[in-house]
Amino acid sequence: MQKLNKLATALVLAAAVSAPALAAPETYVLDSTHTFPRFSYSHFGFSTQLSRFDKTSGTVTFDKATKTAAVDIVIDTKSVNTGYTTFNEHIQGEDFLDTAKYPTATFKSTKVVFQGDNPVSIDGNLTLKGVTKPVTLTVTSFKAMPHPMLKKAAIGANAWTVIKRSEFNAGKYAPNVGDEVRIDIAIEAIKE
Repeated sequence: MQKLNKLATALVLAAAVSAPALAAPETYVLDSTHTFPRFSYSHFGFSTQLSRFDKTSGTVTFDKATKTAAVDIVIDTKSVNTGYTTFNEHIQGEDFLDTAKYPTATFKSTKVVFQGDNPVSIDGNLTLKGVTKPVTLTVTSFKAMPHPMLKKAAIGANAWTVIKRSEFNAGKYAPNVGDEVRIDIAIEAIKE
């Protein structure tokens, strides 16, 4: 009986040592110097105008083993950058972003879809100008690896979606100025 107990104990220990460690979700903090949401829209059909937000913060939680993730992004809407100071002020006005009343926009994921080891789409809620709507971001690139300069685990991705600004109470001049706005976001995040 004693030999059987020793054998059982040895088998349990061997199984514990040889079993792969379960990975836990890891939290990554957005690198604000490499994370920029951009938006583009038709300007009277003459051109597609491109602008961006210069200040973004947030986190990404990523678990490669279970193929799960969560994204939480906060955009400082007062940091809108059209390339022209007067137009920045115009877009911050009540007819568009109304940054005096709504200084931030947020995106919070509800589901991240993986294909293999990589996320391919992110469902979530976009809140802009006090209005929350579901959107799906299409992920066009994703990379997880040690950052070559910081020597820490890092992730990066590019994703996009299209919204109608009129659905967020920002539809002035539509349809002459395009109601559809494409949002592209490039993010880089460093493990905490």
